[in-house]
Amino acid sequence: MHANKNLLKKFYTCLQHRDHEGISKCYCPDATFSDPVFTHLQGREVLAMWHMLLERGKDLAVKFADLDASYTIGRGRWEATYTYSGRQVHNLIHSKFTFRDGLILTHEDSFSLWRWSWMALGIPGLVLGWSPPLQKKVRDTAHEALSKFIETHPQYQ
Repeated sequence: MHANKNLLKKFYTCLQHRDHEGISKCYCPDATFSDPVFTHLQGREVLAMWHMLLERGKDLAVKFADLDASYTIGRGRWEATYTYSGRQVHNLIHSKFTFRDGLILTHEDSFSLWRWSWMALGIPGLVLGWSPPLQKKVRDTAHEALSKFIETHPQYQ
């Protein structure tokens, strides 16, 4: 098994155990992260995002599969099940990675924001989850929450 595949297994295992400190050891200091909600995070923002999500996601359950990696690139698939605003969310996520010096340099997750909106927001998400204004609101709310989290956690400033 390639060392970077082991790194991905470590990353997802830390995610399963809600171990944000372990996750932080998987990323390069200048790593980037992007998904349909948290777009264009860099460096400490990436680590802060995972810390925030794991701290808030008390009932988060993670399953992962189909990990593959070479010296420079990797991919995986994972499922996150958790409660958001009193609603059960089951998110199906595909991940792409690049590596540098045995650590994650870039991490891009993809999932259906419309599907997520439907599960997380109910009828408004079902009806409007595809619309740019609702998607912008979801992104803005997430980025505001991350900014506030960083303000109260000096290790990410």
